[in-house]
Amino acid sequence: MKVASYCRVSTDREDQINSFESQQRYFKEYIDRRQGWELYQIYADEGITGTSTKKRAAFNRMIADAHMGKFRLILTKEVSRFSRNILDTIAYTRELKALGVGVVFLNDGINSLEPDAELRLSIMGSIAQEESRKTSSRVKWGQTRRMEQGVVFGRSLLGYDVKDGKMTVNPEGAEIIRQIFYKYGVEKKGTSVIARELREAGYKTLSGNTKWSNTYIIKVLKNEKYVGDLVQKKTITPDYLSHAKKYNHGEEELVVIQNHHGPIISRELWDIVQSELKKRDRKGNYGGGHSNRYVFSGRIKCGECGASFVSRKKKRKDGTDYRRWGCYTAATEGSRHEDVQGNEVGCGIGKMLRDELAMDILKQSLGSLQMDVDGIVQNVTGIAMEAIQAGEGQETSCPEALEYQIEQITRKKADVLDAFFSRQITKDEMKLVNERYGKELDALRVRLEAVRSKAGAAYEAETRRKEVKKKITAIVGGETDSEVFYKNLLDHMVVYKENKVEVCLNRLPQKWIFALEPLCRNGPSVPISVSRPFSSG
Repeated sequence: MKVASYCRVSTDREDQINSFESQQRYFKEYIDRRQGWELYQIYADEGITGTSTKKRAAFNRMIADAHMGKFRLILTKEVSRFSRNILDTIAYTRELKALGVGVVFLNDGINSLEPDAELRLSIMGSIAQEESRKTSSRVKWGQTRRMEQGVVFGRSLLGYDVKDGKMTVNPEGAEIIRQIFYKYGVEKKGTSVIARELREAGYKTLSGNTKWSNTYIIKVLKNEKYVGDLVQKKTITPDYLSHAKKYNHGEEELVVIQNHHGPIISRELWDIVQSELKKRDRKGNYGGGHSNRYVFSGRIKCGECGASFVSRKKKRKDGTDYRRWGCYTAATEGSRHEDVQGNEVGCGIGKMLRDELAMDILKQSLGSLQMDVDGIVQNVTGIAMEAIQAGEGQETSCPEALEYQIEQITRKKADVLDAFFSRQITKDEMKLVNERYGKELDALRVRLEAVRSKAGAAYEAETRRKEVKKKITAIVGGETDSEVFYKNLLDHMVVYKENKVEVCLNRLPQKWIFALEPLCRNGPSVPISVSRPFSSG
């Protein structure tokens, strides 16, 4: 009988590599001692995570070979070496069992072909998965503490070399960075112009090519590292099983250190550039500029050519005005529309979309979201009250905000104990951190008690809170005419000539598809009704 084996180590440390080699040697000797067994192949993944099989090339090759009938049995050391994801463990052993291929977990004494194997695998798989979760939590906690100490997690970037957690200025790259900030902040040049000038001058990006783009320039202008500050945890890995990264939109606290390293540009120039970025913002967050005049400016795209829709004011038969969006060309409107390279855009064949219909579609998209409205209103109200009182020079008198801070620090204290018991930190370090968190908790509890004891101030704050809550409730429910709110809500719409509109909201992965009822060519000019949307993605 042909027998395969699978082994894996999760890091490339020297002791693990030795273990890796010893695993392979052990399997070979184990199979040689069994009469009638013949070693087909040892499949081995080195320095690869066990919580996901996506990047485990040897594992995936082994499964493919099993489907081709190349062996009848797989030996592996234990469940955690095979997979730390319980769903993967059960799914793959079932798949292999259907092929007549068994998996023997030597240390755990489990053979997947036995009747009670799945129950025992579930127990062992759950233990392995929980251990993986704890390890992930400890690693994240340790990384955060190192970030707070100023250790840099990340790669080198244009102008800076990063090595062993430290940043040093790269003179050649730093000169390019100074030019970019000066051209934008002092000379008031656009990002596309700056990118073209850098290309023409032959300057190279960090990757060594001359493919400068306006997007690259904007990322440089928004990078706080160039003024000497350090902000880490901009991206996070919320799922320890998939290891998928995502942008941190408040799910975890950022680690911010000002004046962390030597700056390339001055604080004064940095402030000028950030102010200029806000003025030129094309998404409606800060106002100013023709492209930001209306809610849908620059946000409605043509599904045929990709150009942005342009608005035109029209008159109804009764003499009232309305605004209509369309993909116009020089031929249809007698005006030229160009992209940043100067190429004419707009096909003129996409569907027209009235302003009030576009707003109706946007409101329906918001209304279809499955949200914890009460929770959102409560949290935003607390944040708004804290901001209002801070602006008036008052100490925070919002109990919810103080209770939230107390809860967060209490969780941090629990993480400290977990780190100590897993030997990530010493006893002295645990005492030091616990002492600091203890003082913070005592101070917050004193403040909370003082806030609760002020009956008159609490009544006044509650009255204001009700007013703020009422406005926030209206906004979250889509019952508001605030253009600023809708500008920040909408990422873009795509209008197709097949009577279909696709809607994407900011920071949400799903899309909404609206089917429009077609108008009769000679019929009355009335708003098109919208069918019930469905989300995808």
